[in-house]
Amino acid sequence: MKGYWLILGGEVTDQEAQAEYAALWAPIARRHDARLVAGAEAVRLVEARDAARVILVEFPSFAAAQACYDDPAYQDARALALRASQRTLVLFRGEIA
Repeated sequence: MKGYWLILGGEVTDQEAQAEYAALWAPIARRHDARLVAGAEAVRLVEARDAARVILVEFPSFAAAQACYDDPAYQDARALALRASQRTLVLFRGEIA
């Protein structure tokens, strides 16, 4: 069963931190076989208190999703993501048709 990250993000307030995060994320994603499924253009937020962006990232398994989150390189990148905007990240398992 696949694993996913669902990220509900606020408006990006630090573009430089967001750009640095994106540069660090690319090799981490490749290493953990992560694939962007949906970004803000693919979804419509209908009940979101503080979210302005939705990102769905798919992994081969829940274990892979957890391993990516726990990766020390990701934890370094995560600090930049949290500087760039407020967000909520949820890990879950399942199959999306």
